[in-house]
This record gives sequence, structure tokens and C-alpha cells, in this order.
Amino acid sequence: MADIVPGGQDRPVGLRDVLAGALAAVVDGGGRLPLGRPERVLVVLVDGLGAQALAARSGHARTLAAALGKRSRIATGCPTTTASALTTLATGTDPGQHGIIGYSVLDPAQDRVVNQLHGFDDGGLPEGWQRSPTLFQRAVDEGVRAFATGPRHYAESGFTAAVLRGAEYLGARTIEHRFDAAFDAFAEGGRTIGYCYVPELDQVAHREGWSSGAWTNELEGLDAVVAAAASRLRPGERMLVTADHGILDVPGAQQVLVDEIPGLLDPVRHLAGEPRLLQLHLDDPGDATAVAERWRSALGRIADVRTRAEAIDAGWFGTVDPAVEPRIGDVLVAARSRAAFYDGRTGAGRGMVGQHGAWTDEERLVPLLTF
Repeated sequence: MADIVPGGQDRPVGLRDVLAGALAAVVDGGGRLPLGRPERVLVVLVDGLGAQALAARSGHARTLAAALGKRSRIATGCPTTTASALTTLATGTDPGQHGIIGYSVLDPAQDRVVNQLHGFDDGGLPEGWQRSPTLFQRAVDEGVRAFATGPRHYAESGFTAAVLRGAEYLGARTIEHRFDAAFDAFAEGGRTIGYCYVPELDQVAHREGWSSGAWTNELEGLDAVVAAAASRLRPGERMLVTADHGILDVPGAQQVLVDEIPGLLDPVRHLAGEPRLLQLHLDDPGDATAVAERWRSALGRIADVRTRAEAIDAGWFGTVDPAVEPRIGDVLVAARSRAAFYDGRTGAGRGMVGQHGAWTDEERLVPLLTF
């Protein structure tokens, strides 16, 4: 797992620039994306569509693959997990600023680990936990209409409220109907930015793996919908297709049960993060250096193990606000190989085939395709 050094305007375009660039183009023709000055831009986020997986299945996704070149691959943020990446896209800020720094994260005030996708719904996360204003709010302030379309059952979720603040939510059951809703909004005219969320590919990958026939079939269906949508674009309209993360398949034989390695979990008070990027919160944070060395010795080359300070210095979460720092594990364990780390005493999540969270090229590189 490489160091991720945040930069200024000279840094490569990343996921945090996509919706921000769309809005800037609509407002005044600015931003970091070469879009000109369109009236309307639709940003389509396909959950789990890694650039490498798309290239490997290019014959099954001719519309998407035809737009995929060396300059149309960008890096998502760290960790490569949906809650963090969607928030980065929607706010234009890194996880170290917006505070959604993993799939499950320690709330220091309550001393408990909370799921970042569902924890907003049961009162488990305080108001203001997602710390950054959204680009949808900024759009409304600029007189630009902002909408988001996704599955109907996400319309009332706490995560939607926290991450899509300012956007009109247009719920639709199928991928086709979401695009219909987006183009109906475009047909009303005026300056507009839209966001369309497609979770189906990721769901199939978790269940059966991205290398499965089911995943390829889902990709073929998506490609057909994108091709039809591209044909509906009128002058002054653009469509961007990107993803929150890529994915790789982890065989059951490469699951590592950390509870079976003597002494590894003894100093751990809370285990957070995801199987490919564990975040360890210790009984005594002062032991972080010694614990990190113990995990390095036990796991060897299959993991990049760093203390919180080392990970922050390496830029894993971008610039980290002091208020966010306690949410990050005292020690972080990122998978380098096709491994996933579990506490076998719980068994949670061990049925997943396709996985993500760490910083391999399969997970971090995603397409940015312009139509």
C-alpha cells in the first residue's frame, strides 16, 4: 500500500474532483475537468466498477470500454469503501475532513463502533458527524438545480440525508428508471447537476465475485443502459461515469482469522474498518508502535501495517482534521495481497467473495468516462 501524498491543483484528478468539476463547469466553465461550459451534467456512480475489471471485461461493455483510456482512470480515496467514497464525491473533500473514514468507525464519544451506512438511522451517530457541506448545497446557493437519483428504499435513509444534503432525491427501482428520472429532470431545462447511483454491480460482486458470469451479465446490462443514455444527451449536456472503488475476489482459503493468531487481539478494545483495512483501537493507545510491530511480524508481506500517525503522515486519509483523528484506528492493517482479515469469533461478512477497502490497483483505480 503506497503512501498517498495529498497535493494542490497540480495533483492528479481524483474522485473528489468529479462532482466538484461538474458543478464548476456548469457555474462558470471552470473546474479541473475538461467539460467546457455545459448547462447540465449528470454524474453516474457505478458502485464497485474498477477500471481493471472493466478493462478485463471490455468485450462485454463496449460503450464503457470504448471511453476507457490511460487518462480516464482516476484514484478513489482511502479506504476504498462505499461510505467514505460517496461522501468524498458528494462533498469534494477527503475522508480526513468529512469524517466518514471507513465502513465501521469508532465514535469516540460513545466508545462504540458504528456502521457508517446504517448508523445514521438508529440514532447511533450524532448530528454533524458528516462534517463537510455538500456540493449539492453549493449548487443551490449558486442557483443551480441539484438532484440525486437512486434506489427508492434509500430515499429516507440517514446516510442519504447526511451525504446528499441539498439534492432533490428521485427514487427509482431499476437502473433504467433512474436514468429516466434524470433525463426528465434535464428536460425541464436550466442549469442542473445530477447524480445517479447504481449499486447493483457491487451487490453481485460481493455475492458471487466480479469474475463470475453473474457480474458480467450485470455489466452487459449496465453498458446497454449507458449507451441508451448517451444517445439521449442534447447539446449543452454531459454525462460522467465513475465509481467509488474497484473490487477483487478473495477466496475463502485466503481469509485470515486474526483471533487464531496468539496475542494479536489481546490489546485490541475495538476492531473497526473492513476486512481488507482493519482499524484497531487499543486498550492503551500508547502501545500502538509495539502492537503494529507485532502485527507486521505475524502477517508478513500480506499486509501493510501502520500506526495512526504513520498512516496520517503518509496521506492515507488526506489532510486529517483534529476532530476526525480519534475516529481513526490506533493501528491500521491494510491487505496487500488477495487476503481479508476477520475475527472468526463473529463470522460476520465471511460469505463475501468480492471485496475492497485497501489500496491495491484493483481497488483504488476507477474509470472517469465522459459522454
